[in-house]
This record gives sequence, C-alpha cells and structure tokens, in this order.
Amino acid sequence: MDEKRVRISDIAEELGLSTATVSNVIHGKTQRVSDETVKKVQELLEKREYIPSMAGILLAQNDSGIIGVAVNRHEKYEDRVLEDPFIASSLNCLSVEIEKAHKFMMVKTVAETKEIIRFASMWNMEGLILIGFCQEDYRWLRQHMRIPFVAYDVPAEAPERFCSLNIDNYSGGYQMGRYFKSLGHKRLLCISDNDTFIDHERYQGFCAGSGGADLMQIPMQKKTREEFYRENFKRICGYSAVFAVSDYYAIDLMRFLLARGLRVPEDISVAGFDDMPICAQVFPTLTSVRQDGVLRAGTAMEKLAALRAEKETGAAVTLPVQLVVRESTGPCAE
Repeated sequence: MDEKRVRISDIAEELGLSTATVSNVIHGKTQRVSDETVKKVQELLEKREYIPSMAGILLAQNDSGIIGVAVNRHEKYEDRVLEDPFIASSLNCLSVEIEKAHKFMMVKTVAETKEIIRFASMWNMEGLILIGFCQEDYRWLRQHMRIPFVAYDVPAEAPERFCSLNIDNYSGGYQMGRYFKSLGHKRLLCISDNDTFIDHERYQGFCAGSGGADLMQIPMQKKTREEFYRENFKRICGYSAVFAVSDYYAIDLMRFLLARGLRVPEDISVAGFDDMPICAQVFPTLTSVRQDGVLRAGTAMEKLAALRAEKETGAAVTLPVQLVVRESTGPCAE
C-alpha cells in the first residue's frame, strides 16, 4: 500500500479499533491503551509504512523532554553491546549531560536502521543521538525523518541537516606512533578488525608518526579471535610493540600474551585507543589515546538544541585527543 494513501481509519478498520485509539497510539497518548493494543497498532503502522510520514508531524508537537540514544547492535558485540567499554562510557557521559539539560534519556539497541524511526516517533522524542552506524544509514534516516539528530563518528561527506561528532583519529594514531618511535621501537604492529574510516585513520596516523607499521586484521568474534592469535602467535612475537585501534582489543591481546608467559611491556609493549576507565584498572595499566567523552556528550546536546531551534542546518565537529602513557608500554628491549 502506498504510504500517502494510508489513513488512520484504514489502520483502525483493519485492527477493529476506533480511530481515536489509533490516533492516541500515534501521538504517544497510551496511558489508557493496553500494551497489546499499542503493539498491534505500532506493528501495523510500520508494516503499512505510516511511521516515516508521521515523524514530521510529531516534530512540531514534540515537547516530551526525551532524548533518544540508539546504539548499533553490531554482530561484533555478540549481543553484549552495552557492556562494551566505549559504549558504556559514552552512555554514562550522555546521561550526565542529558540530566543537566533537564531532559530524559531513553536508550535502545537496534539491528536495523528502520527501528530508529519507530523508536523516535512512538516516544515523541525531541532529538536523537546515534552511535555506531554507517554513512548509508545516516543518509537513509535523513530522508525518512525530520527529527534532529547527532551522530558519533561519521565521514565528512555525510548528509546535511544533522551534526556529526568526530574525534581526531589521525592525530591520535600519530601521537601513538611518535611515542613508540621515541622509545626506540621499529617493529610495530597495528591490529584492527577492518581498514576503513575510523580504524583506517588511526592506522594511517600511526604509520606517519612512527615511520611505518604493519596492519593485522583480526576477527570480530572473541572465540575466533583467540584462535587467530594462537595461530599467529610467533608472528605477533616478532614485533616489539602493538597498537590496537580500541582499548577492548588492546586488553584482549594483552591478556592473551600474559597468559602465554610474555611480559608486558618488557617483552612487548601494548597500547590502545579511547582511554576508557578500565585502562587504569587492568594490570599492567594500559597506555591509550584519550577522547573526552564528557566534551563529546556536551557538544551533542548543544548541537541538538541548535538543530531543533533551526539556528544551524548541520555541522561536522572534530574533537581533540590526547596520548595517556601508563605501564603497558616501555622502551624497546633491543
């Protein structure tokens, strides 16, 4: 059925409900509507592709005080996305800044982009903050909804009418490369599960700062990744320092190496990226590149407010990063 031809009366008739009930669900007035009925209406609205058209209507009425945070439930997280150190830290920072703005935070993990539209529309949200989606997802969302949103980590050529909040990934990699070079390390390895956008920028910066480094693409799944490390153990031991594009991968590798009798950093130095709180809690404590989660969260709220007030049509913001040296790195032994 064509989206423009769908009427509230069509939805009501198909479900055997009153038009008032369907209208109440659409506009988030569900206090007197059963959960079962709400679910049936929402599912049929989505099936009939009514939600995209209603998102624009809701924007004009939006006074809920709710800021939605949608996180990509990517397969690499193995259904534990909210336990990821970067995601958990980001959500904590956002919760503080959203509370300061006297708003309410609602978090949802999604596997498909279309879930975001339903999430935002049904809860009558004032704005959205998106984490972990790709450029194509943002383009599609911008075409299908008018609600203002900001996104973490988006390519510079992302679509207009929203704000992308990036960090200086290249500079972070460069700082790490220069640091390892100053310690005398020449046999350097960078590990990542891909060589695109964020990870590519970090690797390129690392190479520029150090004078050159190899890249090893590792599996996303933990069990497969451990098997991969076992198979490539001798190759990894051929390097004096390893830079992982995330703290999670750095800690994961460090634990693998320590379990096999290697000393960190005496035998091999290991460093990560993001400087999550866990970096100061593991042993040895992890050298990393710090991004300011509080600054990013605060900027996200500022940009959402500006987009909502139509003070700007969109923006791309790049935030600074800083090298933080801890116990997991040291001078090259050779």
